[in-house]
Amino acid sequence: MAPAQASEVWGVFRGKPVSLGLLLWGVVLQALLRGDLQRATRVDLALGTGAACALAGRDPVLQLQTPDPDPITYTVGSPPSPIWRRRVLMRCGPAFVLDGAPSAGAAQNRVLLDGLALPGLEASREPDGLLHLQLRQEFEPPGGGTQRIETEVRVLAGS
Repeated sequence: MAPAQASEVWGVFRGKPVSLGLLLWGVVLQALLRGDLQRATRVDLALGTGAACALAGRDPVLQLQTPDPDPITYTVGSPPSPIWRRRVLMRCGPAFVLDGAPSAGAAQNRVLLDGLALPGLEASREPDGLLHLQLRQEFEPPGGGTQRIETEVRVLAGS
């Protein structure tokens, strides 16, 4: 097992060091995406038209129209500041109140994940109507080498 870092906890998965924090973020991201997709009345792939935030050259992957006036837009691309590693996944949409419901305030553009390997997040529609999402990250763990994390999920989108 790789030595623990101050900001990351490492474990072993299939004989290789893996950041437990990255695995946790993958679970949190899936929950956030599923919640947004459940609220969506329409899902558009690779559309950023009408986004409530400046996309700053990042590529739109998903745009979700919800009962709220502004859509939720997921984008990938260059980070908004140098504290982030590599490409980032960002979400432009409502914040959440303490009970987990979307807030009525202005949309916020926030980094969800960094360290994305090309293309980052891909979204496509399956023939059965489900949405296929594929997320790719890449990091250099302590001790060298490259850690690649690829997550795929199929979800029901919208109503």
